[in-house]
Amino acid sequence: MLTVDFGRFGLRPGERVLDLGCGAGRHAFEVYRRGGDVVAFDQNAADLAEVADIFTAMADAGEVPDGARAVTVEGDALDLPFRDGEFDKIIAAEILEHIPADAQALAELYRVLAPGGILAVTVPRWFAERVNWALSDAYHEVEGGHVRIYTERELRHKLEKAGFVVDGRSFAHALHSPYWWLRCVVGVDNDTNPLVRGYHRLLVWDMMAAPRLTRTADRLLNPVLAKSVVLYAHKPATP
Repeated sequence: MLTVDFGRFGLRPGERVLDLGCGAGRHAFEVYRRGGDVVAFDQNAADLAEVADIFTAMADAGEVPDGARAVTVEGDALDLPFRDGEFDKIIAAEILEHIPADAQALAELYRVLAPGGILAVTVPRWFAERVNWALSDAYHEVEGGHVRIYTERELRHKLEKAGFVVDGRSFAHALHSPYWWLRCVVGVDNDTNPLVRGYHRLLVWDMMAAPRLTRTADRLLNPVLAKSVVLYAHKPATP
């Protein structure tokens, strides 16, 4: 389930890409599949071990083009272990809302992105997230959980303050918003509720089969109900 629009991201084979807070690796896998040189970065060693195993399986299955490379790196988003200007492109998907010092994280992303490089940042959209917080404290009051709800204007301002030039936006996952509202109502850890299980099956079917019905519904509902907002930005070629 990709949140970043790769058509808009403009990835070219051989480009060096950082996936900050890669989690289970969904965007890193797509970069690898498209021939990128990807670094999947996270502070969770267990997640990174699984991502590394899938990188190996993808290569063994011939799912990646010649020249594509992929590694995992464990570390802190506030002190990235990379050289200035090392990456052509960066993805930061659903991570900034977890970081109290988000301005410091953005400064690090600006530092390691090459001049002219592209950044794609995704965060939960304000309306969908505000409903989740109103319905359930347990949704966000967990270790490592969400520490803020961004408005699009706030996120744009923080990117610009870090030095980025914001080029555009997109929305994603409208069908996922009601699913999380439902989970917040019945209990975020309640996976056995029949409504939750039924909705989850619908989302899995949508992701695996991409039927026209649900894809069209998601596209039409995104301007109103999107679970995530994506801002695309670049680092100026000259300061």
